[in-house]
Amino acid sequence: MLEISNLVKRYGHNDPVLKGLDLTVDGSSVVSIVGASGAGKSTMLRCINRLVEPTSGSIRLNGHELVNLRGGELRRARRKIGMVFQGFNLIDRLSVMENVLAGRLGYVSFYQAVTRRFPQTDIDRAFHLMDRVGISHYANKRADQLSGGERQRVAVVRALMQEPEILLADEPTASLDPKTSQQIMGLLQSLASEMSLPVLINIHNVTQARMYTDRIVGMRHGQMIFDGAPKDFNQDALDAIYGGIESPEEEGADSDEGHEAREAVA
Repeated sequence: MLEISNLVKRYGHNDPVLKGLDLTVDGSSVVSIVGASGAGKSTMLRCINRLVEPTSGSIRLNGHELVNLRGGELRRARRKIGMVFQGFNLIDRLSVMENVLAGRLGYVSFYQAVTRRFPQTDIDRAFHLMDRVGISHYANKRADQLSGGERQRVAVVRALMQEPEILLADEPTASLDPKTSQQIMGLLQSLASEMSLPVLINIHNVTQARMYTDRIVGMRHGQMIFDGAPKDFNQDALDAIYGGIESPEEEGADSDEGHEAREAVA
């Protein structure tokens, strides 16, 4: 279970990007975070895995506080937080198998990591997961030779190799065409159910949020203003989140990071 309480993130002396957020995610639920660019969606996800340092508040994963961890304790905690990025974050010159096994780097010795001598159990699990998502036949192919959808499947498997307790996905379909986007969202939905894994997805595409997630959280200006089932995500909720303008139905809008970076240097 992920429990976020009174989470605040402020850059310098500017207004907070996150303003006292409270959120609980448990079970095998798939939760989408929607909102206009600059709402704080990506910042929230990055606070969870400490890629961004929270200013204050509490983030607990299965009872363990994450905010105050440092050094080895933080590295061990991050092993349990899988992350899927918009830009895939693969090492292009390495093979699919090598990229997938990177998900085990937090579990092996420095010597094993440098020499890429992973235990056979890790290799077997990698093949199993690659077969599950339909990319096992690409095991020895370089990552830069794959399509966008195939690359994102590699990224998903790499995250699952960590044996995570939660999976975070930051705009996982923004770089993909509509058909492939639906395939990736469907994959995340099915994996959450199969593995009893909570999944938290930052997404611009409201239609896909309605189709593939169990719960929608709407954010505006660093605050949560909607939290409910997709069937309850009506026009009033859209107006509240997007300020009365037509909500984005296609991926590709600017990410929160650009907005927040501008706030940081303003």
